[in-house]
Amino acid sequence: MVVAATEASNSGGLVDIGGGRKIYLQCSGVGSPTVVLISGTRGAHDDWTDLMDPKNPADGTKPRESAVFPQVSKVTRICVYDRPGTTRNDTTVTDSTPVRQPTTAQQGVADLHALLIAAKEPGPYILVGHSWGGLIARLFASTYPDEVSGLVLVDAASEFLKSSLTAAQWATYIEATKKLIESNGLEAPEHARTLGLLHGSPQIPAMPVVVLTSDKRFDFGAGGAETWPAWRTAQDHLAKVLNAKHVSDTNSGHAIQMEQPQLVIDAIREVIEAVRSGSHQVARNETDAELSPIAERSRIALEKALDEGFTKSGLPGVITGLWIPSTGSWIASRGVSDLKTKAPMTADLQAPIGSITKSFAVTIALQLVGEGKLRMEDTIERWYPQIPEASELLPKCF
Repeated sequence: MVVAATEASNSGGLVDIGGGRKIYLQCSGVGSPTVVLISGTRGAHDDWTDLMDPKNPADGTKPRESAVFPQVSKVTRICVYDRPGTTRNDTTVTDSTPVRQPTTAQQGVADLHALLIAAKEPGPYILVGHSWGGLIARLFASTYPDEVSGLVLVDAASEFLKSSLTAAQWATYIEATKKLIESNGLEAPEHARTLGLLHGSPQIPAMPVVVLTSDKRFDFGAGGAETWPAWRTAQDHLAKVLNAKHVSDTNSGHAIQMEQPQLVIDAIREVIEAVRSGSHQVARNETDAELSPIAERSRIALEKALDEGFTKSGLPGVITGLWIPSTGSWIASRGVSDLKTKAPMTADLQAPIGSITKSFAVTIALQLVGEGKLRMEDTIERWYPQIPEASELLPKCF
């Protein structure tokens, strides 16, 4: 039975999970499903109760009523907790019992499950995971599929980052995570071992999922500005694998819940509504979905037309694609990309926009501005931060 929230009864304190260990838990509100907030590396419960002042970010964070935790408590039951070794925004260490570091996301799942049972917080749960907490949320959903009804992943870590980075960049990233291991017992996620164990985990069943992605570059430890596109690519892959609604225009850095809390609140509410209505998906834009390949009969006809047209054109190489909503997609290439080396033209290559194509590109760009998916003030840095002075360059079409 689904119960709408009527009043927010607030409680917070240490919960005995057995084995001589206690974990801090704070819950508020009533109703089902129960939302569980999972912070990123070393993040405590106040990552969801405090907000940054966008005008004075150097002033740190302060508790605000417009934050995720107090706002969601008005519509359903919500809980947030401190993993061992996490720190509050005032730099004080959590009261949760310390454990040996480093720890895996699998250990995080075991602790969270034990905590919810000990606290007698009933499911089903909507898990909201930020960064490292996103991995814990996904693993919890695959480990206890009958207890999870939805996910909101806030700039979450994933296995797709490894494939998006070069081997050298990934090695740099893993070394950066190892440097977090300190003698003071602060949390140090063990990414390599976690991802190794993740491959053996079962798939997450169909459920409503929203993926929120930062669009302001931040240093995640893999190297310089040239690594930023890999983070965005990994987020795209994550959203596609989970068949999720993907919100990538967030005007935010990594801590979206503290910079743009309303985006997170809206995503949680969407998932709550989908769960309460019995839907497996939240409303998605057509562009969120990856189109399936076009019908075989159509593909054969298109390939034949491309072969005939390319032969007559005399062009060295060409890439062509077709995307039809509710029908399918097709993309193909012919010829070579370099007349000297005879390297083949492939669909993943990039080509400069020139001649009449500029008119098409500008029209589409302005349509995206009108739809709120592109901003006139966007600079090249949003997509290619590795380009010199990218933060000062506007797309040439503007």
